[in-house]
Amino acid sequence: MRLAEARLAEAVGLAASIGLVVVHQTILPLRAPRPATLLGSGQVEAEKQALEEAGVSVCIVDAALSPVQQRNLERAWGVKVIDRAGLILDIFGERAATSEGALQVELAHLDYQRSRLVRSWTHLERQRGGFGFLGGPGETQIEADRRLITDRIARLKRELEQVRRTRGLHRTARRRVPFPVVALVGYTNAGKSTLFNALTGAAVAARDQLFATLDPTMRGLTLPSGRRVILSDTVGFISELPTQLVEAFRATLEEVAEADVILHVRDAAHPDTLAQRADVLAVLTEMAADGTLDEDFSSRTIEVLNKADLLGGIDQVELRPGSIAVSALTGEGFPALLAALDARIAAGLDEQKYAIPHADGARLAWLYAHGEVTARAETEAGTEVTVRLLPEDRARFERGGFQG
Repeated sequence: MRLAEARLAEAVGLAASIGLVVVHQTILPLRAPRPATLLGSGQVEAEKQALEEAGVSVCIVDAALSPVQQRNLERAWGVKVIDRAGLILDIFGERAATSEGALQVELAHLDYQRSRLVRSWTHLERQRGGFGFLGGPGETQIEADRRLITDRIARLKRELEQVRRTRGLHRTARRRVPFPVVALVGYTNAGKSTLFNALTGAAVAARDQLFATLDPTMRGLTLPSGRRVILSDTVGFISELPTQLVEAFRATLEEVAEADVILHVRDAAHPDTLAQRADVLAVLTEMAADGTLDEDFSSRTIEVLNKADLLGGIDQVELRPGSIAVSALTGEGFPALLAALDARIAAGLDEQKYAIPHADGARLAWLYAHGEVTARAETEAGTEVTVRLLPEDRARFERGGFQG
């Protein structure tokens, strides 16, 4: 069960991340949700007074509000009311940096707005003139708005499908290199981007801020064995993510589906770290259920408990079997993490022995470039090598397609 205090702190952090100044915050116990206002009448009246005294102009309710509940609370309190989904959508709208991210966010916004187009807002019910000689009642503004939004959503989905195809081509190109892909996943603000920067020397935006990363970023990383991998930083997960965003950001999550290893980064110092872990695993499990992710994704997942420096060091972090404690700020625990990455990738390699003629140096060079040579012996006929390869690389080499 998520702690109410931690949930409130997260909501305050979400609001602050888009520049809102929080002047009033409170936890309201809810015995049974009211269809009209979610809150009880006494709570609504008490909050009205508190909001007036604090001079609040925007009120965020950290829950899913129906359009009717949102309208009624706005009328009762005389301020703009935003629910959790609306707040997260606003954050995504501000953070998206690439054209793909902007498309995804606009799609999510329109889907959310369409759900808000109900007859509870009377200004949307005005009539437009009828068409044709017969006249008729015409089209109401709400119907016209819904039709325009639906048309725009259809166009955005076509554009995003093209983006997904392009990303698929990019993944195919990477597979031709190819390097294993390691995807960082985790709850928002778990320190993924800080860890990404520390491991790769990149300069990805890394702030103590929710949803600082919205677009996947990829960089190369050399492991202790000399093996090269591609590290991918992805958008952070969050509890009760709006359904519109889950669908809209499917292309971003495809990077996780394609990864050879998944690093699940957790904030070990957060009071709700176990609940956050459950939220991330729930999303990954849903991806596995709909076929986006393979069902045994846990077998290629390494759990990384970050921010060990806030607990006094990696020795103070309680670990699960197979998990690793690190501090992305100090670098403590990195050798164990890199060694675990090496071991996990090596476990997925096929080991094979090949005899390469002296005149066929290109094949030998390819094996060195794409695999891990563990033994080499020179013979009169040529060179015998034992090499570990990714299964797709072994198949490619053996069918003679290694030149491409």
